[in-house]
Amino acid sequence: MKETDMIRTESGRAGTALTRRGFTGLFAFALVAGLSALVPADASAQAGGAAQKIADHFASVKTMMGEFVQFGPRGEQTGGKFYINRPGKIRFNYEDPSPMRVIADGKSVVIGNRKLKTWDIYPLSKTPLNLLLGEKIDLSAKMVRSVKEEADLTTIVLGDKTMFGDSTITMMFDPKTYDLRQWTITDAQGKDTSVMIFNVQTGVPLDDKVFAIPYDEVRNRGSK
Repeated sequence: MKETDMIRTESGRAGTALTRRGFTGLFAFALVAGLSALVPADASAQAGGAAQKIADHFASVKTMMGEFVQFGPRGEQTGGKFYINRPGKIRFNYEDPSPMRVIADGKSVVIGNRKLKTWDIYPLSKTPLNLLLGEKIDLSAKMVRSVKEEADLTTIVLGDKTMFGDSTITMMFDPKTYDLRQWTITDAQGKDTSVMIFNVQTGVPLDDKVFAIPYDEVRNRGSK
């Protein structure tokens, strides 16, 4: 299975060490018309029963796999396959010619560059991915920035200033099927990286090896 680039640094050079701003652009889904008009408000007042049901349904899906197309802040496009095993595990495999690979094992997230043989490692709890991969999404909690319910789309914006600063993750669901359509991570500078998912399968058995981080390589090469 081939792995392609899901990240690009501010200078456009893959493989350089990622800052917090760079990292928050990693996993994001395409913005839909009108999303930028969302105004954060008291989420507990906004979140209706339907939105909480959708959030509960998404959190109850323990495993998920499918294909994705990602659009970066400058419109660059990449694609590949993704795997999720809740709580806390995710992997993105990318098509060539990208040398990048991204894995979260429940505790850490690593970004590897096969060409340069380098690794960057981050605590999962310090990234917005922690919200996406959690066992529960409580729409009455302070991490919920806003909830918007429309006839064809339910949008939930999550963020935790104490952990991620002004970075947010936006998840968009089909209100009828409760399926996740896309998600967006917006960095502190307001830049979005967008990914759309398709051919999604849920409830599939996934080997733990899919989410195994090669810590020996990380330790030996991450600082080089």
